[in-house]
Amino acid sequence: MKKKLLYLMQILLESTDEAHVMSAADICKALEAYGIYAERKSIYTDIEALCDWGMDIVQVKGRHSGYYVGSRDFELPELKLLVDAVQSSKFITTRKSEELIKKLESLTSKHEARLLQRQVFIYNRPKTGNETIFYNVDYIHTAILENVQIQFQYTEWTEKKKLRVKKGGAFYQVSPWALTWSDENYYLIAYDAEKEAIRYYRVDKMKNVSLLSEHRLGKTMFQNFDLAAFAKKTFSMYGGRDEEVVLVCKNAIAGVFLDRYGTDIMLIPVDEEHFKVKVLVAVSPQFFGWVTGLGDMIEIAGPENVVEEYRNYLKNILKSYSCPY
Repeated sequence: MKKKLLYLMQILLESTDEAHVMSAADICKALEAYGIYAERKSIYTDIEALCDWGMDIVQVKGRHSGYYVGSRDFELPELKLLVDAVQSSKFITTRKSEELIKKLESLTSKHEARLLQRQVFIYNRPKTGNETIFYNVDYIHTAILENVQIQFQYTEWTEKKKLRVKKGGAFYQVSPWALTWSDENYYLIAYDAEKEAIRYYRVDKMKNVSLLSEHRLGKTMFQNFDLAAFAKKTFSMYGGRDEEVVLVCKNAIAGVFLDRYGTDIMLIPVDEEHFKVKVLVAVSPQFFGWVTGLGDMIEIAGPENVVEEYRNYLKNILKSYSCPY
């Protein structure tokens, strides 16, 4: 019976592994749950047929004899690695992470799947709320494959934790050439013909993406393009000791914090133009340089030791400009 063979394969895949074997009697009982009644002798024949088909079924002899599925498409350590990648990816929403991990669990036995479920609850990272990122990535890949331009609207965070479209909702039109991963985010690297320059865009901030009929432009600029060098120059990485700092910022840069720390972060209003936020940062010259780059948009309000370190950082910079060469 063909249906019996399919159910037998499902039972072995779902219920067996090296630590959990099933005897012929166990398999007969499991088949009864699907309304299929079989004799033990027929199970041996069916298992032999599955082995001939290419399924790796290992027979265990001795006191606890039985069968289990040996090699699979993915081994448990490989699945753990994939689960870790999914759950730590900021650009994948929490709901989509759970869906993907559930699908990964189906690639092993229900017993080993529990080890993957334990992994799910170890993360506490800000996740994007943009479910359309998967479609955006698909559109971009398709556009690159078909050598056409795309258009989209681009968004930014407001101090109210809302995403609003930039340029009054006007569409951006670019030629996509690459996708890259940096600082836990997906970026599109594209050629902007209007500005005659290479531009990058956060994929999770793109909306209403569509393909255009026009062929891509900017090919000559990407012939010797070094994506690794571009990413290193464009997307900064920080290092230093971790410490909670209090920052007072202008509302205009609320998106900087919502992007990095997620929308659960507390933006406490100070007045009509400023908010206060407490965040964990890597206190380092790179962090101080980032603060300096934002100018009067941001102020370190505490703790005092970090404020003093920043004062010294600025004094040292000014000192280097006190004597002309």
